[in-house]
Amino acid sequence: MRYLIDTNIFLFYADGSLFLDRDVRLILEDYENTIYISSESVKEVIHLFQTGKIKTKKWRNNNDIFHFIENESNFIIKYVDKKHLLTFSTLEVVENHNDPNDRLIIAQAIAEKIPLISSDRKFEHYRRQKLNFIFNRK
Repeated sequence: MRYLIDTNIFLFYADGSLFLDRDVRLILEDYENTIYISSESVKEVIHLFQTGKIKTKKWRNNNDIFHFIENESNFIIKYVDKKHLLTFSTLEVVENHNDPNDRLIIAQAIAEKIPLISSDRKFEHYRRQKLNFIFNRK
């Protein structure tokens, strides 16, 4: 099965964090699943790393982030394309959730018709807009 992971899930996984619940960890570690990470999430991670908002001994530079995604994880970068942007343009803004990065990732999941895994409870509100959402209970 195919899944798209949110930025927080990627960071929890990369950190070997205990913040992944058992069911999500099983999905991520099942090599029969195809796990995608949005290019929007990759952009967010690079920005967080460059600004010092995330620190890890695992990554010394931005190339280490790509190396981890491409060689140490089971993840594939899903690049934003026209159909994702068109879906993004039709998404209704939900109350108290104005993050354009999150909304673009949500639009990718909807356009691709694949479940999105996140720890962000606000994503729940997008189910009405056809988001297949898996909540990680951290």
